[in-house]
Amino acid sequence: MGAMGKAIPVDLGPVQETLLIPLLGRAQETRLQRGLMHDPKAVSIVESLDYDFSKWLGTPSLVGASIRARIFDEQVSTFLSSHPSGTVVEIGAGLNTRFERLDNGKARWLELDLPDAMALRQQFFDSNERRTMLAADVRSSDWHEDVAALPGPYCFVSEAVLIYLDGTDVQHAIEPLAQRFPGSWLITDTVNSHAVENQHRHDAMKKLSKESWFRWKCDNPAGLRHWGLQLEQSQTFADVSPPIRAVMPTIYRFTLALLPWLARRLSRDYAINRYTFNDISPQQASV
Repeated sequence: MGAMGKAIPVDLGPVQETLLIPLLGRAQETRLQRGLMHDPKAVSIVESLDYDFSKWLGTPSLVGASIRARIFDEQVSTFLSSHPSGTVVEIGAGLNTRFERLDNGKARWLELDLPDAMALRQQFFDSNERRTMLAADVRSSDWHEDVAALPGPYCFVSEAVLIYLDGTDVQHAIEPLAQRFPGSWLITDTVNSHAVENQHRHDAMKKLSKESWFRWKCDNPAGLRHWGLQLEQSQTFADVSPPIRAVMPTIYRFTLALLPWLARRLSRDYAINRYTFNDISPQQASV
């Protein structure tokens, strides 16, 4: 899995480089006879990149990234079941293949990421009449007009993106969305203070520079109402659905079935949350 023979160079900022971890995870799971994911596109991308993935091989985070992707997929599928002609907005799309996995032939998709990540993405994916790719920064509101031009309702998806921003940047990114698109969904993950403060022990993050590490500490996903976020559901890896549990590695399934208390303890640092945007006034937002 080294750099030998790879054709396409990888030139990404420190945080953007983290998008390669879930890509590798999906590729590794696809290569298994009974893996968590079936993502041949991820395999072909990994094989096309001039990048040394070996530092992450064998790390539990590769499995965790695919479990996370499956949970996010279930949430987006729930949205599409209720709103088949709505719009899914992928914030920080990276090299994700959620469109390939979930597209129903009716929904619109807007995939945005920073210019360097989007330039790499566009070497493997194409826009079409229902799929738009956009170079943009989530911290700016310039791209909100592009969303508003597409049919609602909207489902904003932020998988392993906001956690890399400072808390104030997350707030400044979320509040305008809540005010502009009330009633829309936001599916995003959070990490608590313990996880942020112990990244030197994290199997994948410790192999990257500190510039790449998580920054946003969120110890209470339900406590963001002043940002315009109404928490509808929050789950950890200990709360996975039966279809996901059925294809998890044996040690994971054993722990969930026989040692649920241990599973919850190990999963407490990380949560995947579904919010509804509430329209709040600027005065409320500043409280």
